[in-house]
Amino acid sequence: MLVKLAEVGEIAPGGMKLVEAGGEEIVLCNCGGKYFALARRCGHMNSPLEMGSLDGTILTCPMHHVQFNVTTGEALNYPIPGYIDEPLPDKWAKHMSYLVMLMQHITVCDIRTLPVTIQGTSIHVAIG
Repeated sequence: MLVKLAEVGEIAPGGMKLVEAGGEEIVLCNCGGKYFALARRCGHMNSPLEMGSLDGTILTCPMHHVQFNVTTGEALNYPIPGYIDEPLPDKWAKHMSYLVMLMQHITVCDIRTLPVTIQGTSIHVAIG
């Protein structure tokens, strides 16, 4: 089923838009005038990808900096723990060390992409 998501020009180059269509949450990316659509949730810990950053065709998750190629959905790296440049209280430092250890055992999955079609000035995606 072909579903309209947006109009051409509605998303700035390098921008993203969250849309819901056919019961799915989809991130629509404008990569220099070429549009790509992918599942909203990160393949690492389910973070909302539209809150990340888009550089060319590389979308970086806002939570642990896993990067995805929006043309294929391929995960390009493993999580990168956040950097804290000041000492944490001992209890928090132990907790953060534990979280970093856990993150090393969480799989990073590729994310699903959806085919995008431009019809006139409308951006459509095939769902289902």
